[in-house]
Amino acid sequence: MTRIKFEEQLNLLNKELLEMSALIENAIQSASYALIHQDTAYAEKAINFDSQVDQKERDIETLCIKLLLQQQPVARDLRQISAVLKMITDLERIGDQAADISNIVIHLVGTSYIKPIEHLPQMADAAIRMVSGSIDAYINKDLALVREIIDMDDIIDDLFDIIKSELIVLIRDNAQNGEQAIDLLMIAKYFERIGDHAQNIAEWVEYSITGQHKGKFL
Repeated sequence: MTRIKFEEQLNLLNKELLEMSALIENAIQSASYALIHQDTAYAEKAINFDSQVDQKERDIETLCIKLLLQQQPVARDLRQISAVLKMITDLERIGDQAADISNIVIHLVGTSYIKPIEHLPQMADAAIRMVSGSIDAYINKDLALVREIIDMDDIIDDLFDIIKSELIVLIRDNAQNGEQAIDLLMIAKYFERIGDHAQNIAEWVEYSITGQHKGKFL
C-alpha cells in the first residue's frame, strides 16, 4: 500500500468515526427527548440506534486492522489507529447506555414525574457536547479542546450529585416515591457513565496527539 493510499484510508477512518459519533449523539438526544416528553417512539428510536452503532464499530475495527496489516505504520499513525480502536469501544458503550436510559423511559411513560427533570437533560446536553467535541479534537488535533472536554465531565458529575441529593430527600419524605426515584437515579447514573466514557474518548484523543495517556477510566 503506497503512502498516498494509506492516507486515503486514514481519511476514510476519520469519516467512519464521524458517522459513528453522529449516531451516538442522535441516540443520546433521542433518549433525552423521550425522557422529557415521555415519548415511546423516541425511546425506541434511541434503542434502534444501538444496532447501527454496533455495526459501525465492527466496520471501523475491520478498517483499523486492514491499516495495521497492509503497511507498517509510523509511530504517529500507530497511535492514531490504536486510539481509534479504544475510542470506538467507549462510543459503543455510550450507545448501550443511551438504550438503557430509553428502556427505563418506556417504563415511566404515563406516570407523573415526582420532581422536575431539568437536570437530566442538562446532563444529556453536556454529554453530547463532550462526544462531539472529542471527535472534533481528534480530527483537528486540537489539544486545547481535548482539555476543555475533559474538564466538562465535572459538570456532569455535579449534576449527578444534585439529582441524587434531591431524590434522597424525596424518598425520605415519602416512601411511595421510592420506585420512580430509583428509576430516575439509574437514568442519572447512566448519563454520568456516558460522561466518563466521553472523558475517556478525549483522553485517547490526547494520546493520539501526544503519545501520553493519563486516563483513570480504562
